[in-house]
Amino acid sequence: MIGKRDKQIIGQRLLAAFRDAGAAEIAPDILLPAESLLDLYGEDIRARAYVTADPIRGEMMLRPDFTVPVVQAHMENGAEPARYCYLGEVFRKQDMGDTRPANPRDNEYLQAGFELFSRDPDADAELFALFHGLVAPYGLTARMGDMGLLLDAVAGLPLTQDRARALSHHIWRPGRFDRLLQRFSTPSTMRQFDQPGAAWAGMRTQDEMTRRIARLQADAAVPPLPAIWSERLHRLFALRAPAPQALPALRDLAADMPSIAPAVARIATRMQAIADRGIDLDGIVFDASHGRTTLEYYDGFTFSFVADRDGWPAIASGGRYDALTRVLGKGREIPAVGGIIRPGLIAELEASA
Repeated sequence: MIGKRDKQIIGQRLLAAFRDAGAAEIAPDILLPAESLLDLYGEDIRARAYVTADPIRGEMMLRPDFTVPVVQAHMENGAEPARYCYLGEVFRKQDMGDTRPANPRDNEYLQAGFELFSRDPDADAELFALFHGLVAPYGLTARMGDMGLLLDAVAGLPLTQDRARALSHHIWRPGRFDRLLQRFSTPSTMRQFDQPGAAWAGMRTQDEMTRRIARLQADAAVPPLPAIWSERLHRLFALRAPAPQALPALRDLAADMPSIAPAVARIATRMQAIADRGIDLDGIVFDASHGRTTLEYYDGFTFSFVADRDGWPAIASGGRYDALTRVLGKGREIPAVGGIIRPGLIAELEASA
């Protein structure tokens, strides 16, 4: 059993490395106002947050993550470019299911992190190289993806705006996404809505119900998505290969899906920037679906470093979240990318070496 003191020692070591990389240390509150945060986190963390009520401050949340409060602090008074680092506990409920795993995830654990606010096009490579160097001694597998690639692919489908928006909303939930794609790929059945003999009932007003019925009837008249587009999308989502081998496959897909061509060009530029920092691309797995298993506020580059241990979460992970700065910036925005390392898992790796 690794004690908290040992985890803190490793956390402080990581924090020092982040400070050496030019980051200013920041310490967001542990107890945060819940109202705005609950709307900003994706469904995964939102469902696992510890929420409580304060008689004066209202609904409050134990910190489930550092990125959102760091972005909030930066967008209020931060200059650019800016680099921040932090070390502290995060709190998340864990659903163990019917069978308790051999290595259950902690409800409270340390995160050491680094957030970079910069318009430099090499910011992704800078962050990845920093994390790559810190975890290199532990023999981890590096993976990367790009949520922008997937979102652009969905946006380029020959769908109505409402259907494309629905698919994009569920892209982080593969099961729901697949069911929705199947529905949009088959002919719809026109539903009949008879005029009720009694008064309208329920939470919605009559006008709201009338508009809802009109939308359902209009959607039922939309022709199904041709099967070739579902096949192309599934080919993209299934792409998983060493980074140098993934690029030709992405370019082939872009010939059939022109909407992803700009994202493929960005990925190629990013890979070259990473290689220019002395990192062997053959040792990195490009997984096109990687971003679908990360936090929902990531909208571009994503990465993780994983150990060959069953049931373990990623030792380190991160990604780009430009849209989050737009939401919190109140008219101001800046490209941003960040990541975290879990000192407790590093301590376990060192203890078992």
